[in-house]
Amino acid sequence: MFCGFGAVVLLVLIINSNARTDNKKKYADLSSHVERIELEIKASKIYHARLNEQLNEKHDESEKLQTNLDEINKSLSKLELKTQIDKEQTQALKQHINSLESDIKTIDKNTWKEKQRIESSIKESGNKVRQYEGEGNRQYLTGLKLGGKRVLILIDSSASMLDETIVNIILKRNLSDRQKKSAKKWRQAVDSVRWLSANLPASSQLMIVSFNNKVKSLANDQSLQWVKSTDNEKINIMFNKLSKLVPQQGTDLAKVFSATRNMSQKPDNIILITDGLPTQGKSLSKNKTKVSPSERIKLFQEAVKLLPSGIPVNTILLPMEGDPMAAVLFWKLAIDSNGSFMTPSSDWP
Repeated sequence: MFCGFGAVVLLVLIINSNARTDNKKKYADLSSHVERIELEIKASKIYHARLNEQLNEKHDESEKLQTNLDEINKSLSKLELKTQIDKEQTQALKQHINSLESDIKTIDKNTWKEKQRIESSIKESGNKVRQYEGEGNRQYLTGLKLGGKRVLILIDSSASMLDETIVNIILKRNLSDRQKKSAKKWRQAVDSVRWLSANLPASSQLMIVSFNNKVKSLANDQSLQWVKSTDNEKINIMFNKLSKLVPQQGTDLAKVFSATRNMSQKPDNIILITDGLPTQGKSLSKNKTKVSPSERIKLFQEAVKLLPSGIPVNTILLPMEGDPMAAVLFWKLAIDSNGSFMTPSSDWP
């Protein structure tokens, strides 16, 4: 019995020893597997973190691209709106030109009769109130309406009155005052004022006002006062101041028309001597150096609104290059105000 029991105990010990050895091997294998899994998890976390960083970067880039796309869409919308406005303005301008051409054709039919009537009226008006010395006979300018109890002569004294071309205007702006006053175009404007003053009816009153970006009366005290056309002393004072004027600055037609509107004794005839559409006005920034043709048209239309109603405006245009709409718009002003419009030859008066 003891021998059998001893054999069983020995067998149990041998089996238990083998089981422990197997467990140690299994534990070692499991520990190695767990470490490998932990390394994989750690690597996965690092990879996941990198993916998140890349995702955030892509998200930021996407937001920037979306912002740029929104700005591009806004710019496109503004450009489309501007293009549409330009098309509408061009179409409106074409219609306006067609309307003016139709008016011109209608007026041309009555021009000869009107010319004959004015010539007859001039013959009946008697002699000149002043003597004007010139070359030859300058009475051929018969379309101008010189009558009226109070005649206002407005002379443009801006820098553009120095010449007909933009290049020469820029060059002559840098000359001395004496040379500027001797410019052919400016001399023609000054001589026109003298001729007009000499051919006014004896019963009329006269006022001479120069304008550029400022309005200046040529009366003795620079006030907007009327002078009898037969008062040679006061008129000579105005001519003396006229001879000292130097063409400079831009043209603000609205200021001189506004001053006309505010006169206590308004004129019943306006004679405007200028060379084109205005370049300055309230709707235009003072710091702006260039004025587009459409802006000049707008400035002219704003200025015309300031004119007192019922007064004929007679325009003598000494044209300048680069301002094709000036003749059309001043002609329209003459029609609307029952005045006249003309571009005299270079040797007048």
